[in-house]
Amino acid sequence: MNPQRAIPRLLAAALAASLAHAPAFAENGSAQVKRGAQLVAYGGCADCHTPFKMGPNGPEKDHARGLSGHPEDLKLPPPPKLDNAWNWGGSATMTAFVGPWGTTYASNLTPDRATGIGTWREADFIKALRTGKHLGATRPILPPMPWQSIGTLPDKDLRAIYAYLMAQPAVKNKVPEYAPPVAPVGKVGGGEKGA
Repeated sequence: MNPQRAIPRLLAAALAASLAHAPAFAENGSAQVKRGAQLVAYGGCADCHTPFKMGPNGPEKDHARGLSGHPEDLKLPPPPKLDNAWNWGGSATMTAFVGPWGTTYASNLTPDRATGIGTWREADFIKALRTGKHLGATRPILPPMPWQSIGTLPDKDLRAIYAYLMAQPAVKNKVPEYAPPVAPVGKVGGGEKGA
């Protein structure tokens, strides 16, 4: 056999073998993203992480800003007074929440690198949902985000959710920062102000 002809044949055979496996990788990736879409839909992630817009029949989810969190241009008034019977509430957009923990805003889950999770690695995402810490190490993930439930999913399902989120269009939207609880007027250090 001529070595000059053998090398191109071997390279062609190797290329053909690798291309034969390419559809399997694509199908696995597609199946993973499809599984992630199912889990995101089942978990109701868009319920809080996709803002509303006014549609022909009233408020509806704004799919152009899907999973981008609380709109950066939507400034809310101070939250309502909470008492023992009603100790938490949500905004009309379902993207901001208030309770004993303070005021939280639904995060931008799109792959935008500046305002979303575009710089997160898969390991960061999984660790955050397992530990309840942003990026798995910093501030706590606060209510109403059900990280305790989501964090019990097997790694393959968390990887699927991550793959689905990273496959979404990046939406630039800087969500407001968490606001700690405000002490009630007239209360200092847990006691009444002197009268």
